[in-house]
Amino acid sequence: MTQQNEWLKVESLDLEAQGVAHNSEGKVVFIDGALPGEEVQVTVGRKKNNWEQGALVALRRESSQRVTPGCPHFGLHAGACGGCKMQHLHAGAQVAVKQRVVEDNLWHLGKVKPETLLRPIEGPTWGYRYRARFSVRYVAKKGVVLIGFHERKSRYVADMQVCKVVPKSVSDLLMPLRLLIASMAERDRLPQIELAMGDNGSGTVIALVLRHLNPLPDEDKAKLREFAQFYPGVQWWLQPKGPDTVQLLDEGGPELAYTLPEFGVVMPFKPTDFTQVNPHINTVLVGRALRLLQVQKHERVIDWFCGLGNFTLPLATQAREVLGIEGSEALVQRSRENAKRNGLDATTRFVARNLFEMTPELLAADGVADKWLVDPPREGAFALAKAVADIAENPELAPGWTPPKRIVYVSCNPATLARDAGLLVNVAGYRCTAASAVNMFPHTAHVESIAVFER
Repeated sequence: MTQQNEWLKVESLDLEAQGVAHNSEGKVVFIDGALPGEEVQVTVGRKKNNWEQGALVALRRESSQRVTPGCPHFGLHAGACGGCKMQHLHAGAQVAVKQRVVEDNLWHLGKVKPETLLRPIEGPTWGYRYRARFSVRYVAKKGVVLIGFHERKSRYVADMQVCKVVPKSVSDLLMPLRLLIASMAERDRLPQIELAMGDNGSGTVIALVLRHLNPLPDEDKAKLREFAQFYPGVQWWLQPKGPDTVQLLDEGGPELAYTLPEFGVVMPFKPTDFTQVNPHINTVLVGRALRLLQVQKHERVIDWFCGLGNFTLPLATQAREVLGIEGSEALVQRSRENAKRNGLDATTRFVARNLFEMTPELLAADGVADKWLVDPPREGAFALAKAVADIAENPELAPGWTPPKRIVYVSCNPATLARDAGLLVNVAGYRCTAASAVNMFPHTAHVESIAVFER
């Protein structure tokens, strides 16, 4: 067991942004708050046969990449916010760590080595979060309302007075929102406020989705309206049950949408629809993905896991035809509406299908495409990659079908990207020609990436 007076040398960071060291017995020790190259003492909280986990208590040698956190609620102290894990590490070093995570996962899990490592996609490190889910808790004993993320390793809501990763206009609303909720009759039955910001080209909309367990009385609705009038841009939505029950408190007002100026596309969305958390990075990511795909005017493209059409509609400005495939019928319908809104319905088609149950036969039924864009959720695109691999091994499973010449895969989980890349490269005959990290969530351990496959 690690002794409290034992000095450990931190060797690396793990996927949870914990320092990794070995104690004098050779046992792995994961250390909250420690950075590579540092010499630290720890207090051990958890012990297993092969590893221990603890927190930094003393620092003898400090990393040159250690910085002062930008938020007063970040840290190892009691009540610290759990929304960020890496504010103590220089932003540039965070990106380097994530790039290494992508490389290591591709090689160790998929036995894939990209021919080229592209420069990571990065952008603003503060005020970038246009989406967030804040927990709300009325503490009756203290007569106060807490609104924010959970505390580190706790179910309690952090006592957040500011949040540096959301735009200042939203951070400035945290304390007024606490007072608003405290004044409402249903204050102890309002568990969550979801933030979804949009920039429709004519101004910013701050959509706040209030989850309420009981019907709201008229006086509570009146207080919400008064709040929205006092704070420009705020738009209240109510959610009595599941996400499909979300409705505007009052119809009218500005449209909730985001723009992709490079392609002249405007994307209206509902606040509970999936959209990227970081619009600055999304704009760059869409542009890079399309440049890597190198779509020509005569080509047919399939956009797998297309969502609202975040990639489909920009692709439709360049290709002969784009097929968008998504698991949710509601999102498919919204995609069709967005295509029509942008005058791209003539070159786009959308279908709903369970992409986690893909087979070679279903794959062939969607026809041959020159290029693919794949943007799956955290579970990855295993069934899709396996269907391609199965056809490569047994072409008779899909007579006449040929695989796309190029695939651009956008991933929010490096482990599932690596698994799927292993199938594409080691079975289906593709080369991984390029890859890079995408820093969609600065100061967190969340790693996004993009990879290119060619054959």
